Amino acid sequence: MSKAFICLLILLASVSATAQTDPEGHQWWQHAVFYEIYPRSFADSNNDGIGDLKGIRSKLDYLKDLGVDAIWISPCYPSPQVDFGYDVSDYENIDPMYGTLKDFDQLSAEAKKRDIRIIMDFVPNHTSDQHPWFLDSRSSRNSPHRDWYMWRDGKNGQPPNNWLALFGGSAWTPDSKTGQYYYHYFYPQQPDLNWRNPAVKNAMFDVTRWWQQHGVSGFRLDAVDTLFEDPELHDNPTFPGKNAYGDPKMENKYNRRLPEVHDVLRDLRKVMDEHNGVLIGETWTDDINELKRYYGMHNDEVQLPMDFMFCTVNKLSAPEFRKQIALVESSGGWPTYVISNHDIVRSYNRYGDGKHNDAIAKLMAGLYLTLRGTPIMYYGEELGMETNTPKRREDVKDPIGKLGWPQEKGRDGERTPMQWNATLNAGFSQKKPWLPVPPSYQTHNVGSESANPNSVLQFYKKLLALRHTNRALLDGNYVPLNEDDPNVISYLRQYKDQAVLVAINMSASAQPVGFDLAKHGITKGKVTPLLTSGTQSGKTSQLVLPPFAVYIGEIK
Repeated sequence: MSKAFICLLILLASVSATAQTDPEGHQWWQHAVFYEIYPRSFADSNNDGIGDLKGIRSKLDYLKDLGVDAIWISPCYPSPQVDFGYDVSDYENIDPMYGTLKDFDQLSAEAKKRDIRIIMDFVPNHTSDQHPWFLDSRSSRNSPHRDWYMWRDGKNGQPPNNWLALFGGSAWTPDSKTGQYYYHYFYPQQPDLNWRNPAVKNAMFDVTRWWQQHGVSGFRLDAVDTLFEDPELHDNPTFPGKNAYGDPKMENKYNRRLPEVHDVLRDLRKVMDEHNGVLIGETWTDDINELKRYYGMHNDEVQLPMDFMFCTVNKLSAPEFRKQIALVESSGGWPTYVISNHDIVRSYNRYGDGKHNDAIAKLMAGLYLTLRGTPIMYYGEELGMETNTPKRREDVKDPIGKLGWPQEKGRDGERTPMQWNATLNAGFSQKKPWLPVPPSYQTHNVGSESANPNSVLQFYKKLLALRHTNRALLDGNYVPLNEDDPNVISYLRQYKDQAVLVAINMSASAQPVGFDLAKHGITKGKVTPLLTSGTQSGKTSQLVLPPFAVYIGEIK
């Protein structure tokens, strides 16, 4: 390859990277709204009761109209489905239940026409026990892939140490053929890869490059904090009491959040930067210092580590949400907000009071879609979909629920089919779906809510349209107001000479609220309502917000 050709490639890469930023250097993912799709449950094109890629493709216009810029698709790789796709048997293909690689390429092409990017769910910690790498690894102690996984001798007929699997029982499974144990942080059918082996790292990085060639713009990293284990296999500390599976309570001190994780993330970020890709981290953290580490010392690791501490606020509380926002604002990175996903009870249930649920759903949208940062929506959140937890053990599909019932009922409830209309099975499929839809589908569905100007869906669409066009909401600083107010959370989003005021009443009673904007440099101008979810009364200096109301106004 000539030097001139190499220089041309570098120039083209530079031009491409520059094209992905605005004049002030903001990256595309900073202005994007992400939307998680659980493919089994989004849209069923062939009426087998399970969603698929053609189904997703058929709904791209809906997503574009909603205001979505990128879709994160939960695993759709070939898999025995022990953990519904998070046990991958081939990283470079599509499971037949979802379609073919050709279907994916067509989805990618159609999404690109609508300026919608695709984010793949990447599972770097483990494979399926049916993956060719593991089949070879367990075939012999001398197999080429033996050291691609964690194999160890037992101790006196027992596992190598006391580590427990997340879903119950020992994290070590004996293999009779080779006489050793293999390690798995999750199910026995999900053996952990050995990231201390450079061959593993190279192979997995190549997987990401392969998908980028198929149009993928980035990856959500599953279980990123479990990539490394203590090589000395020290026992983890235990505490009194039992968990939902009857095992001792344990601190995963030696098999989670090891420092080597960040070495891998820095190197993977370099791979992403080759094509201006983004990394979204499944980053469960206990405090802001842990979250800060995932951004990297020089913002050179995960661009969008999800702030799950935001989800630990399990009741409407202005002081608590204010506290969590302040913490992530102090991180120095670009915030990433989620309020639901495929592992978390839907926000409609967590915050709803049974009477004002729709108003509260709009309230939560008004909160996390107006904050500084990137939001990640969960499919159906824009409808006010609710969690539909199984009532009987025999109805449970999620292995977690089967193992831990009744203390742990699993995650089926938050993974039910998308509710498209009020017809049979919510318009998801003509066949009985793999999970039942809740009765609320008759009122909370795309068809009905599209025709109702006061619906949750219509509020989301108006808010997302506002977010995409208002520079203060896109790039403005977050300035908290009235920080001692126990009921109303309010703040400014300030960008140059533009400012937007957001006030959200998190109580069940009308609340008066006033603002002294002069101390924030705003001495002139009036506030013009941009979007409200309730009829407020009074001037800006003394508004009265109805119960659970959202007020968004522009200061001119």
